Amino acid sequence: MNLIDALNTATYLAEAFLLFLAGKAAYKLINPQIKIGHTLVEDDNTAFAISMVGYYAGIITAISGSIIGPSHGMLNDIIDIGIYGLLAIILLNLSAIINDKLIFNRFAMKKEIITDRNIGAGVIEAANYLATGIIVYGAIIGEYGGILSAVFYWLAGQLLFMIAAWVYNFITPYNIHDQIEKDNVAVGVGFAGALVAVAILVETGLANDEGGWQTQALNVLIDCTIGFIFLPIARFLTDKILLPGRNLTDEIVNQEQPNVGAALIEAFAYIGGAVLISWTL
Repeated sequence: MNLIDALNTATYLAEAFLLFLAGKAAYKLINPQIKIGHTLVEDDNTAFAISMVGYYAGIITAISGSIIGPSHGMLNDIIDIGIYGLLAIILLNLSAIINDKLIFNRFAMKKEIITDRNIGAGVIEAANYLATGIIVYGAIIGEYGGILSAVFYWLAGQLLFMIAAWVYNFITPYNIHDQIEKDNVAVGVGFAGALVAVAILVETGLANDEGGWQTQALNVLIDCTIGFIFLPIARFLTDKILLPGRNLTDEIVNQEQPNVGAALIEAFAYIGGAVLISWTL
């Protein structure tokens, strides 16, 4: 690395840090009732900490789409990183609102995280942020990437997240809304894995962009359809192969202390399956 490369790297890192500050300011603007520093440090709120880690991970994942690849000149790179970073911040905060109002509309997600310190809710919100960041990343790096592409596929991703919630509820003998409201961390972890898996499949479809944006959109639809079909298969394999001799539902909801470890295995099955599907398509 020569001096110019080192200066460029330092500049990009400084801009990323500024975007984190902008992300924090946007979060405070949209959620004025939440005192971030007090909640993290004074209240030691683990649920909120998990949510914020997912928020920042979503931002860095999204803006990496404008960093990866050949440089278009330092000034153009700085402009691209700034534009897509701010876009990512807006979309991530809108995703949290949609998640609260449309997917988990039976209760207030922020109340569960801030007041009740519901770690399961924090995990789901973190996964929602990260999954959104993955989709925005895929939309940016695609051949037909751009602001309109990022917004379009972000909207498609929100719809797919709602479908994922419906499919997850359908394949499980329990209601995820009820279990999350009961502070069941294990259910939150399992569903979080499903959200991230869907985002990986969307990003895979965006990467296969030969043939125009119509083909790109069709690829996303095909990949996600395969993914939704795979969700119950992954849960069955988790139950019968990864947790032999145990019933996954019993481990997660039918005992006094939900088994978060079993839920982590379930989440891994969804994410691992999505990765394998992405490699074979």
